[in-house]
Amino acid sequence: MGIKSFLSKPLAAYTASQQKKWIKNAVQTQHNWREKIVQKAGQTVFGMDHKFRDISTYEDFKQAVPVNDYEGIKPYVEQILEGKDDILWPGKPLYFAKTSGTTSGVKYIPISRDSIGNHIGSAKNALLNYIHETGNSRFLDHKLIFLSGSPEMTMQGGVHTGRLSGISNHHVPGYLKTNQLPSYETNCIDDWEEKLEKIIDETIDQPMSLISGIPPWVQMYFDRIQQRTGKQIKDVFPDFDLFVYGGVNFEPYRAKLFESIGKKIDSIELYPASEGFIAYQDKFESEGLLMLLNDGIFYEFIPAEEYFDENPTRLTIEDVELNKNYALIINSNAGLWGYSIGDTVKFVSLDPYRIIVSGRIKHFISAFGEHVIGEEVEKAMKYACELHPEVEIVEFTVAPMVTPKEGLPYHEWLIEFASEPNNMRVFAKDLDDKLVKQNVYYKDLIVGSILRPLVVNSLRRNSFIDYMKSIGKLGGQNKVPRLSNDRKIADQLYQINA
Repeated sequence: MGIKSFLSKPLAAYTASQQKKWIKNAVQTQHNWREKIVQKAGQTVFGMDHKFRDISTYEDFKQAVPVNDYEGIKPYVEQILEGKDDILWPGKPLYFAKTSGTTSGVKYIPISRDSIGNHIGSAKNALLNYIHETGNSRFLDHKLIFLSGSPEMTMQGGVHTGRLSGISNHHVPGYLKTNQLPSYETNCIDDWEEKLEKIIDETIDQPMSLISGIPPWVQMYFDRIQQRTGKQIKDVFPDFDLFVYGGVNFEPYRAKLFESIGKKIDSIELYPASEGFIAYQDKFESEGLLMLLNDGIFYEFIPAEEYFDENPTRLTIEDVELNKNYALIINSNAGLWGYSIGDTVKFVSLDPYRIIVSGRIKHFISAFGEHVIGEEVEKAMKYACELHPEVEIVEFTVAPMVTPKEGLPYHEWLIEFASEPNNMRVFAKDLDDKLVKQNVYYKDLIVGSILRPLVVNSLRRNSFIDYMKSIGKLGGQNKVPRLSNDRKIADQLYQINA
């Protein structure tokens, strides 16, 4: 056992004990954070505009702070970009996390000196929690890789600006820096395919123990290594025993990823976002991710079916129910107020509060009133793949076909297979059967002959890589939308496959 591995054990025990304390008082912890952040932001432009000085209860807070998306805070962000202080949070942001939205173009999400610990400390605590739960700390003695965006930054309004993964790269703890790969120079390469080849050059002969990244891009890394070596990953990296991931549901990628590795290894799921680090996997035999309720964020929850109503219900953590979809709303010590991050979550435990990410509030298919969501198509895919063990999925997306050349409309599943089903017709039926069981509105449309059963169309290899490349989002933290209510993605995929 190396010195890092040895010293991590008492730190992990301390982290776990501190976690237990706030878990026992989760509801009060959340109310405390609401009071703290409202008080601290009272003299900001946003705080004065919304009369924070008059807020004493949650009812006051709801009356004062509207639910909004980026467009709602954009006028305040623009003031920061002009160089002004004390706009959304005291002082200037430490960073802007730069993201791209579908309606707002480039978005600048503030990260403050107060909130940076949420992003960095939560990732560290996820690893320490894993060490405490499993006793495994060996990975700290070998090489670690974080497949991320470029750490290079620009200045916007006097604020360092870059991708969240790149910002996080600047805050990797010193004791892990000597273990970290790839090099800074390689991480700064913008072209993902060029960067990937350089990453392989730097890692292929190293004792890699921990690999972290979004599953489809990690799979691409593994595929390229196998092309070079003809070996499974376990034979290239015999010390590799921990995979850390987030950003997408792992289930569609699990079978192929572990086949590439060639052995079962431990994994930790994280739920980071530019707006805050929201949850991580704290138990490895239980479903769901522990919601981080003591990290500078006051959460609200809107029942997903009410999200687009004029006056939707807003709930605190004490009011949520099991197995119900909620739109996630954030108020934080970064200066985000009533901010909808676009995700829906579902609670699978209330003691402690554990969630799964069930989808995106704007990623759904409801061309006929069916409102099929991401969680439902993910579960249908998992079910069908279990019934057809020969199947390996690279990537997929779902779109409505409203005006087919003949016959009834349908949902089209565009799938890139690493290994196709022996019987595509039966595979499609199994997908459809599971979707019918999950969504009563979809079932009614099928039974009522408004829709016909879904159609699966197989795409050539690398279709999704070529699609992401075509829109400038190959690699890093970018991901393919699982489903959409129009055919923009589907049509572009067909153009690529032409």
